[in-house]
Amino acid sequence: MTARDDDRNVLGGRLAPCSMSPRTGFFRDGCCNTGPDDVGLHVVCAQVTREFLAFARREGNDLVTPVPEFGFPGLAPGDRWCVCAGWWRRAYEAGVAPPVVLEATHEETLAVIPLSILEEHAVRG
Repeated sequence: MTARDDDRNVLGGRLAPCSMSPRTGFFRDGCCNTGPDDVGLHVVCAQVTREFLAFARREGNDLVTPVPEFGFPGLAPGDRWCVCAGWWRRAYEAGVAPPVVLEATHEETLAVIPLSILEEHAVRG
């Protein structure tokens, strides 16, 4: 499953891919699209930082250690990954929110995080 024509980003445009290496997304198709089974809402295309990865690990969400049986390679600073909207918001509230690729962040994110906050953390060019 890849982004469909009707998948929109937070800016209202067509949802762009987030990362093919590592291959991200709830459906592991490179896009931060979502569906009824995605209870974690993996819709924020984040460029993870060392601070964010350390925060997530401290909070019980280890994004560094590979878990091959689930197709998870483990992340390093600079990787782009479809992060759960709730986790990104928690990181924001803790002062360690990673940058966001707005064009690749699904519009469903706006139910959890205001666009103005996402824009403050947008990856530029």
